[in-house]
Amino acid sequence: MTVNSNRDDERASWLEKAGTLSEALPYFRQHAGETFVIKYGGHAMGDESLAHLFARDVVLLRQVGINPLVVHGGGPQIGKMLERLKIKSEFIDGLRVTDQATVEIVEMVLAGSINKQIVTAINQAGGFAIGLSGKDGQLIRARPLRRTRKDPDSAIESVLDLGFVGEPAEINPHVLEQFRQSDIIPVIAPIGVGVSGETYNINADTAAGAIGAAVGASRLLFLTDVAGVLDKQGNLIPDMTAAQARQLIKDGTISGGMIPKVETCLEAVDRGVAAAVILDGRVPHAMLLELFTPHGAGTLIRRDPS
Repeated sequence: MTVNSNRDDERASWLEKAGTLSEALPYFRQHAGETFVIKYGGHAMGDESLAHLFARDVVLLRQVGINPLVVHGGGPQIGKMLERLKIKSEFIDGLRVTDQATVEIVEMVLAGSINKQIVTAINQAGGFAIGLSGKDGQLIRARPLRRTRKDPDSAIESVLDLGFVGEPAEINPHVLEQFRQSDIIPVIAPIGVGVSGETYNINADTAAGAIGAAVGASRLLFLTDVAGVLDKQGNLIPDMTAAQARQLIKDGTISGGMIPKVETCLEAVDRGVAAAVILDGRVPHAMLLELFTPHGAGTLIRRDPS
């Protein structure tokens, strides 16, 4: 009786999985041939089991005809390496001040160890990934990021010196177009190159948004450490237009660290990305739930109706 019961349970489990695949078929068809830019970072990148699932999910996207581009962060890993090497690092307005010594470590960690770990995980999951930095093929041409600060007493603004912190000035989509014609999955470290060949450290969210706009991505997926945008009652908002998102920033519903993420989504949507999604990377298979099920998994921000 127990053996038959176990077999029945196993059969029911497999039938459920087959049903799930069948229900996902319309979504496979809908997204086939589209380009998705995935910003990968946060807790998901530091958890070995989640990293393994992420790699498998990226391979699955490629197998069903989607063109995934992965852009990764690595702030905690950079911080640990700087600490190990006894290089002091400070932050201004959430940005790491990056001098010459620091930018060398940033490049070593982002374009080196982290990038290759992700590439290896995707390849072991059955994909064909290649690691790049924004310096390869001048993929990300960068300029210094300028920030100002107003003195509370005098109201005089001063320019902050962030060193080699940059922002994308221009994206070269030609490099990525070559990969689109093949089965190669690019994994991109957010390092940019200046007009004189200098190296710039670029926020991964910003880099992903700029790349998404340059390649005309259908989706820009941000894997973060939060469920998405919440309303004032703490409930997840599954979908909103760009105008609705701006109103939620204005009325204070979107606040704190969520503001720059939503603003990056808005900028990408304004520049041509069809929709941007903020997802909880701590949830196993969050991307698949968002893309291939009717209920989604995060907050999707889409263009305003024309």
